[in-house]
Amino acid sequence: MSAVLDEKVTVVQAPAAGSPGRAVLALALFEGRRLLLRLPMLGALALYAVWIGWTAPDYQDGYPALQDADRATQFGPLLVGLAALFCANQAVLRSKRRDTERHFGVLPLEPWRRTAAHALSVVPVALLVAAGVGVQFGWSALKSGAVGSGSPAELLVGPLAVLLFGAFGVLVARLVPSGLAGPLIVLFLFLAAVMVAPSGDGERGAHWLEPVVSDASGNSLPSDLLGRPAAWHALYLAAFALTVALVAMVVAGGRGWALRGALAGALALAVTGGVLQTGALPKSVVTARERASVSPEKVQNCVRRDGSTYCAFPEWSRRVDTWAGVVHEVQSLAGGPAHDQDLVIRQRIDARYGLESDTALQPSAAAHHVTVGTAWGGNRVPEFSTAVASVLVAGSEKATVDLCDGRMVTIMWLGISGLPDPLRSLRNVRLDDSLYGSAIVLSPTNPLGMTAAQTDVVRELLGKDHDEVEARVKAHWTELTAPKVSTARAAALLGATTPKKGLEKCER
Repeated sequence: MSAVLDEKVTVVQAPAAGSPGRAVLALALFEGRRLLLRLPMLGALALYAVWIGWTAPDYQDGYPALQDADRATQFGPLLVGLAALFCANQAVLRSKRRDTERHFGVLPLEPWRRTAAHALSVVPVALLVAAGVGVQFGWSALKSGAVGSGSPAELLVGPLAVLLFGAFGVLVARLVPSGLAGPLIVLFLFLAAVMVAPSGDGERGAHWLEPVVSDASGNSLPSDLLGRPAAWHALYLAAFALTVALVAMVVAGGRGWALRGALAGALALAVTGGVLQTGALPKSVVTARERASVSPEKVQNCVRRDGSTYCAFPEWSRRVDTWAGVVHEVQSLAGGPAHDQDLVIRQRIDARYGLESDTALQPSAAAHHVTVGTAWGGNRVPEFSTAVASVLVAGSEKATVDLCDGRMVTIMWLGISGLPDPLRSLRNVRLDDSLYGSAIVLSPTNPLGMTAAQTDVVRELLGKDHDEVEARVKAHWTELTAPKVSTARAAALLGATTPKKGLEKCER
């Protein structure tokens, strides 16, 4: 009898053409999960969440301009970006630290493909940051006092900066395979962000090559006057991040024509975005800024409320009712013709020098014209109500420039006695945040001056029965608003203690 031994042969199929791509994606997902679970990354994400919760609720006192709120989302992600740089750098060097690099030689993934996977592993972090940006901006956008419109390109800056930092961490690992390089670069970038002052090359220039470009300003401008090359900057960041990742792949051994072509294309886009974003400010923006600053009536919408006219830039039209409420409250306390005086409330800005400008607005010489700015909430409310009161008392903003007599008592009581917390408003509207002594009183245009005696009288009046003081204001309106009326006489007419010192010079 003969036995036949059948030998089974196992056929191993060669990897399909697309399998390296699937392997890169699988490794990217694995590394992305590990990246998110690293302690530095968890700490950075936690701090980022705390930062959003701390800054978003009261941003711009609850009355945000969304063209500013989009830029306010760009700084928090930088911390996450530094963590991404460090963690991605350490992930690439893991095989070197654990002496497992030689084992990768038996795997189908070449070093440059593994490098691509590490660069892609930063994408989940960027998506988390994008969600954080959406929450922070959405928080502002849902505010009932929000105005304006945000820029999608500005909102992309945070996530794109994270991608750029992560790609840079991968590149550093391939160029300098040392565990110290990543931490040192993170430290250097952190110190540079904290200690290096912004460059003074104007609104455009080389500082736009930085990941985040800040325009520090206490005032908001209409969206069409910003002049920020946000779209070109977003293109620059995206192309720069892709360029850095592709360079890392080339350094790791990638030599294919497709890879080199992609690198050339990404570099061309990065250069294009970088050059165009640093160019001169468009003439159309310069012209529009000049017109809005010098002749705002040409670009504003005007409506009537309770006999007065309110003129605002289109994006601020929804705030007219809020302004009208303050004006109505101040006028209801005034006497004589001021009680029913028709006012013109005009929104004014000086946008000729961009967001970084801190130019003071000149007081209007037109009778019964009151200036209101683009910011609202917080201290801006008593500043505006005081400005309304000063025009009702003096007749125009220009007439208050040198006002330093007893009329200041009437102005200040009219301006802040109807607010929810008059004493707090008095403190907030004064430059030194005090309730005693002489001080400068802030205003949308020129500041006013209060003597120590006037401060004492106003503070005493705010502690008296509101209806009683109101009746005295209306009964003695003509004398209280007469030029050169003394502080002592104003105090006597309003039933306050006559100050012992009433002739000291006003602060300016």
